[in-house]
Amino acid sequence: MRRGGRWGRGGVAVAAGIVLAMAAPTMAHADQVRDLEYWLDDYGFTTAWQTTEGAGVKVAVIDTGVDGSVPDLAGSLVGGTDVSGVGSPNGQTPLGDGDSANHGTWVASLLAGRGTGDGNGVLGAAPKASILTASVALGTAAGTISSDDQIASAVRWAVDSGAKVINMSLTRNTLDWPPSWDEAFQYAFSHDVVIVAAAGNRGSGTTEVGAPATIPGVLTVAGVDRQGQASFDASSQGITIGVSAPSEQLVGANPGGGYVQWEGTSGAAPLVSGAVALVRAAHPELKAADVIERIIKTARPVGGTVPSPIYGFGLLDAGAAVTANVPRVSANPMGDLQEWIRIHRRAEATDTPAPGAAPVPSSTPRALPPERVVRVDQLLWPEWGPLTTFWLPFSLISGFLALAALGGVGAWLHFRRTARRE
Repeated sequence: MRRGGRWGRGGVAVAAGIVLAMAAPTMAHADQVRDLEYWLDDYGFTTAWQTTEGAGVKVAVIDTGVDGSVPDLAGSLVGGTDVSGVGSPNGQTPLGDGDSANHGTWVASLLAGRGTGDGNGVLGAAPKASILTASVALGTAAGTISSDDQIASAVRWAVDSGAKVINMSLTRNTLDWPPSWDEAFQYAFSHDVVIVAAAGNRGSGTTEVGAPATIPGVLTVAGVDRQGQASFDASSQGITIGVSAPSEQLVGANPGGGYVQWEGTSGAAPLVSGAVALVRAAHPELKAADVIERIIKTARPVGGTVPSPIYGFGLLDAGAAVTANVPRVSANPMGDLQEWIRIHRRAEATDTPAPGAAPVPSSTPRALPPERVVRVDQLLWPEWGPLTTFWLPFSLISGFLALAALGGVGAWLHFRRTARRE
């Protein structure tokens, strides 16, 4: 969805965009949607599927809610909850305004979409993995519980519900995070869960990677374009980045029917979460640290420095992550949260506020917004709104400027001929 950021544009970020579209959803042939999924071949997913499609692995999507009635997700949801106090108990009611509410469903379809049969619809990175949805309401869609507590509660619920992977396409837009996240994330790590987080999107205001992507132990995902180059507007940078994946020209199943094309690290993250699910299904004996090691060590390096604050260890290769021979490790290659807590929280405890100083409000997490959304079902038929509000005025102004320019050139030529005669 959108590039990194908070929900909506004030909370956990999703990708926003321009709407082009087909006249009706029935005109959007699903095989056209499948053809748009370039990453399935380019990033090794079809190769990985020769070994596994992720069956038996539960992936929690902590987001705006996942609409389980979407045909492309039929049979993929196996549990859900709402931690906001304003959603439905099963976590399937999209929360938020406009495209922000659809964010969770877009993310889930990229991760574990099952298509609609006969090569149609959105096929996720791990099409046979199971989805757990935890709906949150952040930013302008704030619930009855603080956003920080919602996230902490959602992480714990995901672990207790059997998730082996947690996808977080959201950011706090701050390098730091609340102590409640220390406990929740450490709870996940102690239960051998891989947490994948989006780096955030520059175009949505996230100029540098923010929590949870800064938390030690989290596998942080940056975004690249169709050519595998860093996406300037759709990806933030930072030293905690582990791997890069496509964040532009993505597709997703829309709540209520139809499809969208969007961009942002919100979409890159579920592709990596899907790859993690494939590794966990193919190698159930591996610990979370070894799974992450496979993802980063089999990534295709980009540039001279590895890891780098732009690409991390390189471009995701799901096929190699599943099949390559990668030595095991004794510690999470993305860092140790428990050690960070021991060092940094102890230092914070010794700091005392200046007399009379007001407490600083904590930043609100937000869903990583889709920076650019395009209705796939309208790609062949432009909407009247954009035509009258942009293209028609643009054409008139451009025509006027062109006539003015031609008039100016004509006048200049006329005076030039007159001067020669004299």
